[in-house]
Amino acid sequence: MIQELKDNYGHLFEDDLLNEIAQVGTFKEIPAGFTMLEIGDYVRGMPLLVSGAIKILREDKEGDELLLYYLESGETCSMTMNCCMGQTKSEIKAVAEKDTKLIMIPVQKMEEWTANYKSWRNFVFQSYHTRLNEVLHILDSVAFEKMDQRLLNYLKEKVRINKGNTIYNTHQEIAYDLHSSRVVISRLLKKLEQMGRVKLHRNHIKIINLA
Repeated sequence: MIQELKDNYGHLFEDDLLNEIAQVGTFKEIPAGFTMLEIGDYVRGMPLLVSGAIKILREDKEGDELLLYYLESGETCSMTMNCCMGQTKSEIKAVAEKDTKLIMIPVQKMEEWTANYKSWRNFVFQSYHTRLNEVLHILDSVAFEKMDQRLLNYLKEKVRINKGNTIYNTHQEIAYDLHSSRVVISRLLKKLEQMGRVKLHRNHIKIINLA
């Protein structure tokens, strides 16, 4: 665990903190598609991602979802931290985008490290800043961008996160992430196919050119 910590967080944390994380952290491997956290769950720890990616979603009263942002290696979730510190129920849903490795940090250590390590404080504040900017970007996107542009941005981010030109998501799953309907997403994907930008298959989408 200590080597993976150094590879992903060595540029952020001093050796003493890395050693403490290795001592108290719990290493976990999460398969793609697994729901790690539901809205309303109590948060028992904070994740430090080692590899893979996790998508963070909000959900309305009808159960419709909206993708907020992705977590990648070297990152954590500020909304999870907020729930940990306040001992409140989660207001987000977390799903593994692909096979993911992470280290769970006990809640009680977070305040202690905030007081003892400047590097940890900086990491926490930077995480809040990054996640806030991403949420604001999503708000702007929902408010000001048409769905075809939002879909295009979504596909580009999928390619970046998964480091490949094949997207293994159904039209319905994409609709959930974008808080839209399957009919709308299918129509827009068909339009992209007619433009030669994607190729649609039964269980996946092949990206050809999104530039």
